[in-house]
Amino acid sequence: MSVEPSECLPLSLTRRIEDFPIGNRPLSEHQRLVIGEAGLSIHPKAWLTREDLSEFLTSGRSTLMDAAETALAWHGDAPDPDSCFPAQTSFLIHYPWDLLRANEQCVAGLTENVIMGEVHPSAVIQGVIHLGPGTRILPGVFMEGNVVIGANCKIGPNCYIRGNTSIGDACHIGQSVEIKNCLILSKTNVGHLSYVGDSVLGENVNFGAGTTTSNLRHDGKNHRSMVNGLLIDTGRRKLGAIVGDGVHTGIHTSIYPGRKLWPNTTTRPGEIVQKDLRS
Repeated sequence: MSVEPSECLPLSLTRRIEDFPIGNRPLSEHQRLVIGEAGLSIHPKAWLTREDLSEFLTSGRSTLMDAAETALAWHGDAPDPDSCFPAQTSFLIHYPWDLLRANEQCVAGLTENVIMGEVHPSAVIQGVIHLGPGTRILPGVFMEGNVVIGANCKIGPNCYIRGNTSIGDACHIGQSVEIKNCLILSKTNVGHLSYVGDSVLGENVNFGAGTTTSNLRHDGKNHRSMVNGLLIDTGRRKLGAIVGDGVHTGIHTSIYPGRKLWPNTTTRPGEIVQKDLRS
């Protein structure tokens, strides 16, 4: 596939942002569901909320704009900067952590359980869960907050899943693992004794035992991340790792907050990832 220049590296190296799954559904599908029969044009990287769209459609304005005055959706062939309606919760996905923000909104908005897999009687679920067919929730699992899990996954035993987390198909989240507020794509394994918080993990990632992502600065300030040679304020007080497809970590790997790992990179046992790890 051709790779377009993007501030959403490394995630955009292996798929278009509009194809990126949020709550286990591609961004483009979310857009179609929200727009419905409204007949609007839409920016391919826009995350739209129903609340914003409803107010926009009754505003009499022709263009929905985000805080940076980028057109998210509009009537007609082109945006009209003189007829704008300001979005409150919709935004354009510029950076990898914007995908995490969209996933938070998506999963937090779930209202009804959809359980097509198997939940062991000793598992505890406190929140709304969407569980795909063939997925098994093993003994001792504790889920707190809303969680989306795809098909044919194995979760547990004895792990802690905290909302708002989405986990793709054919994943394994194993013994004594804690996952908090993450977006995890299909065929990814976090096998045992690991902590992953406020992070995005691509497809076919394997975290060795004891891999830990840090997500909080000691001074409590927002995390900054290097993009095109500049440190960008992410606007997030908590941000873990941004991990591309096919990354493998050695046991007891520690990853500094906000660090990005390029697709197919690896770490050695006990390695500390202090800077973005590029292939």
